[in-house]
Amino acid sequence: MTNKFILLSVTVLLVIQNGNLKAQSDQAFTPNGKPFALIFSDVNYRLNSDGNSKAFEITRSYFGYEYNFTKNISAKVNLDVADPGVGKLQMTAYLKNALVQYKNKNFSARFGMIGTDQFSVQEKQWGYRYIYKSFQDAHNMGPSADLGAAISYSPAKIISFDFSALNGEGYKKIQTDSTFKYTFGITLKPFKGFVLRGYYDMMDHNYNQSTIALFAGYTYKILKAAIEYNTQKNNGMLNSHNFSGVSVYSSVAVAEKFSVFARYDNLWSATLAGQTDPWNYSKDGQLFMTGFDYSPTPGVKIAPNFQGWSPSDKSIPFTSTIALNFELKF
Repeated sequence: MTNKFILLSVTVLLVIQNGNLKAQSDQAFTPNGKPFALIFSDVNYRLNSDGNSKAFEITRSYFGYEYNFTKNISAKVNLDVADPGVGKLQMTAYLKNALVQYKNKNFSARFGMIGTDQFSVQEKQWGYRYIYKSFQDAHNMGPSADLGAAISYSPAKIISFDFSALNGEGYKKIQTDSTFKYTFGITLKPFKGFVLRGYYDMMDHNYNQSTIALFAGYTYKILKAAIEYNTQKNNGMLNSHNFSGVSVYSSVAVAEKFSVFARYDNLWSATLAGQTDPWNYSKDGQLFMTGFDYSPTPGVKIAPNFQGWSPSDKSIPFTSTIALNFELKF
């Protein structure tokens, strides 16, 4: 597997070098770069029978820099500052991206700490990452960034393929070992506004972890809608730790700066031999969400919303969350 990764890395670098030589003859291009920032924040009030809570939160802060060496070759560095969710630390910074990319009309190659393709199409169609993660991201079916190399190719406007070889640990845990994650995806756009995607990945270990994701999305004028099915075998490379789920979401732009949205998720897991409850029983359940998104000016988004979580384990109470989410982008 190490040899495969080296071969893919060399291929990517050769493509980049070839693009660099070609671009040297283009005297009209001026190298350029720009810093960027993206901040997710919210204030929320949670209610359930065990007690209520309220909080102000900064759930994510991205700070980085993008630089274009040529028309085809660029680089990106991005820091992710967030609450780690463990220990006494309030905020922790991670290197989310550190990559070089070659891109032309129908081919692209990325190398380094790259954004993964696992749920990027779904996240774009959902459109409200600052409010809630897409299904696979929310339930830890895979990281949004990882160390490795990826290529994508679109032989025609209606179809594209993507392949990657990744470390498999995500961007928060960089570990050198012989277990790599290989991914393959195909995206179809048979007609305007309609997109279909199939995705598969595999991590080779004593108990191979594999993921299958199927997605269909449609955009027509003011309407966006999508449905996805996701399943993972041997989550965490643990035998028979299988789980699956569906996510359905839609939004309607009711005015130039306003849109309303709704979403429903259902997550369930398998029951291990000799057990009475599913292995992920305490985290299985259904999500209900609705709200509206308002953008008073470019770069600013505000979303009052309601989120309800109904656990499969009925000993855990239903939780209602009333939130006001913000996105700042500059």
